[in-house]
Amino acid sequence: MDPSYTYCTNFLFKFLPGFFFLCMISCPESTFGNKSDCLALLDFKRRITEDPFHIMKSWNDSVDLCSWVGVTCNHANKRVVILNLEAQKLVGSIPPSIGNLTYLTGINLKGNNFHGEIPQEIGRLLGLQYLTLSSNSFGGKIPANISHCTQLRMLNIGVNKLIGSIPNQLNSLLNLTHFLVGKNNLTGTIPDWIGNFSSLYAISLGDNNFEGSIPNVLGRLTSLGIFVLQSNKLSGTVPSSIYNISSIYLFAVTQNQLHGELPQNVGTTLPNLELFAGGVNKFTGSIPVSLSNASKLQFLDFAENGLTGKFPAENFGTLKGLVRLNFDDNRLGSGKTGDLSSLSFLANCTNLEVLSFSRNRFGGELPESIGNLSTKLRIFTMGGNLLHGSFPTRVVNLVNLINLGMEQNYLGDDEDVEDDDDGDGYGNKIRERPLAKYKDPGPDKAKRLEECLYSVIQIGISCSAISPGERMRMDVVVNKMGALRDSYLNLRRRRRR
Repeated sequence: MDPSYTYCTNFLFKFLPGFFFLCMISCPESTFGNKSDCLALLDFKRRITEDPFHIMKSWNDSVDLCSWVGVTCNHANKRVVILNLEAQKLVGSIPPSIGNLTYLTGINLKGNNFHGEIPQEIGRLLGLQYLTLSSNSFGGKIPANISHCTQLRMLNIGVNKLIGSIPNQLNSLLNLTHFLVGKNNLTGTIPDWIGNFSSLYAISLGDNNFEGSIPNVLGRLTSLGIFVLQSNKLSGTVPSSIYNISSIYLFAVTQNQLHGELPQNVGTTLPNLELFAGGVNKFTGSIPVSLSNASKLQFLDFAENGLTGKFPAENFGTLKGLVRLNFDDNRLGSGKTGDLSSLSFLANCTNLEVLSFSRNRFGGELPESIGNLSTKLRIFTMGGNLLHGSFPTRVVNLVNLINLGMEQNYLGDDEDVEDDDDGDGYGNKIRERPLAKYKDPGPDKAKRLEECLYSVIQIGISCSAISPGERMRMDVVVNKMGALRDSYLNLRRRRRR
């Protein structure tokens, strides 16, 4: 028998099953590259275990894959460049074959229930610019191979179950504008090399278990708009250079172990602030009057710190967009008459909904002018202070008020609360206060408040997305912010009960 015939026959029998398999795959006639993309997408489809909107039904051989729901192709070569399946309630995992979609520039699987690990093979997508896997259930560690995706601009893997530290290999992602890994179970310290990401616009490391200090080199990020480190175990001070990044509009370091004083010129150096939150830390010193220069400020929250001095209401009255003002649990005020006489200036803050000063050292009477505060005011708390005198009758003008906290004061007592040397350290002798009606909110309320803050931050991040298609529409923003407000107010009502 001809040896060449034998060799040819053996070759065919060895590889024929593979040829038959390729023919049986439900991919229409196409170029080899397009065929490779098709096989990778069908493998992705096989990993989907729940598809309530029947998105995957369109992924079949009756139409070209470039018409499949969530798939966008390059018009010239018909290769898949974008996979966008955001918020489709899909359940499943990502197969390693995702790495075969070598022309991908964008992946968006946000808001589903994907689980398992993020495959290392994503590192084969050398042209990838946007990777959005947030709000899923991914576990394991952040794949170090993502470091090969040097064109990456958006890395959004927040709100998952990722563990471990941030891989040092990611220091190669010098084109990043968004680095969003918040709300996972990450540990370790914040890497210094993040300070080399000169184009970085948004950094979100909040709601993890990061320890150590905030690196000074983050002050190099002069394009930064979003700075979110809340709910970690960070200590030390906020580097002064960060307070000088004038483009920052969202600043959140709530619930850490940070200390030091707020710079008195912070409102001048951060003039674009919209959210400035540093509650549940160890900040001391006075409230910077310069914050009145941050004309866009809406949320100002430094509850549970050690701030002292007066509250500069006469300055903050210029902040017309102010919605939330919270300085609960500090040491503000002198304990003497006149502490709140300038509160009337806040009447100019016509959008104010939350005004909280519970458990401070404010003395004197509540002025009748509080009746001129914003009619949008829903929460007004002054409990646990040193207030006396009659209760202002004009409070009835606050028609939307649902939570009025005045417990643990001396209201109804016309005597001034004067002190002598055996007082409280403020030159005031304080009589025993009535029993407090306030109860420890406990971990559930703290968690809900944390979630509210994180949701506000996520909305801000969604509005800042580089790709117009990924930006949240304004009608959705309005609806979501309204829902968050109602959720927060319901939480306050339950606490009052």
